Amino acid sequence: MISTRKITKTVSTSEGELQILQPISFEVKAGESIAIVGASGSGKSTLLSLLAGLDEVSSGEILLDDEPLHKMNEEARARLRGEKVGFIFQSFMLVQSLTALENVMLPAEISGLDNAKGRATEILELVGLSHRAHHYPNQLSGGEQQRVAIARAFIGQPKILFADEPTGNLDAANSEKIEQLLFDMNRDIGTTLVLVTHDNELAKRCSRQLTMQAGVLTETTAPVTAVEEA
Repeated sequence: MISTRKITKTVSTSEGELQILQPISFEVKAGESIAIVGASGSGKSTLLSLLAGLDEVSSGEILLDDEPLHKMNEEARARLRGEKVGFIFQSFMLVQSLTALENVMLPAEISGLDNAKGRATEILELVGLSHRAHHYPNQLSGGEQQRVAIARAFIGQPKILFADEPTGNLDAANSEKIEQLLFDMNRDIGTTLVLVTHDNELAKRCSRQLTMQAGVLTETTAPVTAVEEA
């Protein structure tokens, strides 16, 4: 489902080149659930963005469902994301001029899915926000915005779901509800789940755990398939 070979990410700063990710190679099988853990600033979110095609690698190769992300321009990556990928952003990334319902409907409408409004309404009910469907993001709490973002990621039943701190802004009750939705999707429709989290209990629910430290990825559970390469 996901295959990477020696991917790196380097950015230019006022002090010169900064290498955020060291060469990383690893595999994610279809239907797996993977947790990426590590300290803030270790490169977790950068790696997630590269895997989802939201950013470009500096070097190396990424195959996403056998398609070469590293060879695609932004238009091609956007097409692939629309067809196969869901992404839960830590910072929500909601469209401020759209209601909660319209935000959830948006990817379904872009992808041409039938009954986008009906699907969105059902998913908002699942995340406990049907009563806030016609509110705008600035009328919602941080936790409510997070649940809208999660509902938006679910609507297309993506083959691959990437989640950056999916429960970071939620209270205990809503965290449990969202975690269950994540793993239900993983189990029931075979969605491959790759998430970044500081929540050790959430990480333990995944089939594998990987650790990022200073741009290096290592496997912390199961046979080693994630390697660092110098």
